[in-house]
Amino acid sequence: MPEALPLNLVFVLILLGGWAAGRLMLRLKLPAVLGMLLFGVGLGALPLLATWPEGLVVLEPFFTSFALVVILLRAGLGLRRQTLHRIGPTALAMAILPCLLEGITLTLALRLIFGFEWAISAMGAFMLAAVSPAVVVPAMLHLSESGYGKRNEVPTLILAGASVDDVLAITLFAIFTRMATAESVGVAEGLLLLPRALLLGLIPGWLLGLALARWFNKAYTRIRATEKTIVLITLALMLVQVGDWLHSAALLGVMTVGFLLLERAEPVAHELAGKLARIWIFAEIFLFVLIGMQVEPAVALQAGPRALLVIVLGLSARSLGVWISTSRSRMGRGERFFCVLAFLPKATVQAALGGVALGLGLPGGDVLLALAVLSILITAPLGLIGIRLAGPKLLDLAPPDLADPEDAD
Repeated sequence: MPEALPLNLVFVLILLGGWAAGRLMLRLKLPAVLGMLLFGVGLGALPLLATWPEGLVVLEPFFTSFALVVILLRAGLGLRRQTLHRIGPTALAMAILPCLLEGITLTLALRLIFGFEWAISAMGAFMLAAVSPAVVVPAMLHLSESGYGKRNEVPTLILAGASVDDVLAITLFAIFTRMATAESVGVAEGLLLLPRALLLGLIPGWLLGLALARWFNKAYTRIRATEKTIVLITLALMLVQVGDWLHSAALLGVMTVGFLLLERAEPVAHELAGKLARIWIFAEIFLFVLIGMQVEPAVALQAGPRALLVIVLGLSARSLGVWISTSRSRMGRGERFFCVLAFLPKATVQAALGGVALGLGLPGGDVLLALAVLSILITAPLGLIGIRLAGPKLLDLAPPDLADPEDAD
């Protein structure tokens, strides 16, 4: 077995190679994360990286949490209370129904097609079920800023639904992971943990958001935007750590922090959103290159046809859930079809959680990792291309002076 490369050299390869691969994909009008992921697969196949440096093994979980925190803070900073009131019931339905339908369908599919145990099937199902904030959040923010879909607040509805969809999927993933690793936790007990997990995730996030908004408003001119960002990310990471101790939906709390900052300290929120967008450039490279480096190509090829069937079944169930969720809204057929397209991409959560089962030594962990990577490779480009092509055609364009009516309040 060759010796592991120095950690500094591995970081150079990840950052420069991942950035270059992402830029190449952007030139081809494809998601940058696709290039990063493929570069990671190639990098992981090199004999020199058959053994990871010890420091990289230790830091990999941190990079995962860091990336999720950054993207969910960005999502929270893009949600307004007034808008959520207008689209509340539809956004709530889109946050819950598609995720649950896809998760249930995937659980059955993984059980029947791959023969996994029920807990592992459900664990893998909700890892795969989450929609990608890495693809959806920037795309919806861009459409919203460009004035598309303002009449029925379609981008904001998708942003809200997708963000909560992620939190629900991650929470259920965590619950079923406990069931898969601890024989004492049964199905009924595990499902009863959900309301507790959501509540214990929401309350700390709400309190932290109120405290930060008050402090940032008082110290607005004394603390630079970069310093505010450091404080925000540090405390959000601490929130995630507390969530790990309490087995709560800490990422719901993280998103709540961003939501409250926009509501109670809007000038600060805009500063933070700009800084987080720059930090995400760094975070997404590490996240997607690292997940690619963990893939065993032979396992992915062996699972190929069955994995594709599982992914298609899951996406079909998700699409049905989105169509049902928007059935009583004011949206037309074109807008509803756009919502279906926008809820297809997989990337961030699959990259962050795809290797968990393998790391825990659970049966089928290598297959679940391969499924995570394949779902990204298939759905991220299809979803982003669909959003880019269909958005301007299916969504109405507001006049420039009406593009953001809330700015006049």
